[in-house]
Amino acid sequence: MIPTWVRDVVALLARIGVGVVFVAHGWRKLAVDGIADTAAAFGENGVPLPTLSAWLVALVELFAGIALIIGLAVPVAGVLLAALMLGAYVFVHAGQGIFVSEGGAELVVALGAACLLLAITGGGRFSLDHVLAPLAETRLRHREPAG
Repeated sequence: MIPTWVRDVVALLARIGVGVVFVAHGWRKLAVDGIADTAAAFGENGVPLPTLSAWLVALVELFAGIALIIGLAVPVAGVLLAALMLGAYVFVHAGQGIFVSEGGAELVVALGAACLLLAITGGGRFSLDHVLAPLAETRLRHREPAG
């Protein structure tokens, strides 16, 4: 049996590693390449509503990546990011093989799987979710019934 603290440290490391990758990609779309260039690339790949999609993807990657790093709303962030990776697979990488150097799907598959795993397992003890859960539970428990 793996000790709980080991699972929590591994969850922290996984959240930070995956989160940093998404923050970097979101930041690049917003501040380095720019939304116009990102939208143009999306359009070339057949992504529907490329400008809106570029904004949506950039913002979700940035903010959900930050959420993973700090451990806030990890299940929601994980599902949103996994959905983005499914879209990246469908519109860009499907049929390109596995190796990223050949346009393949290895990165989106690995990131998507990691995000799904984090969504299911949660952020662990070293997360804001863990800190805030008792506060939310206490607030709900002490709430006066309506009416």
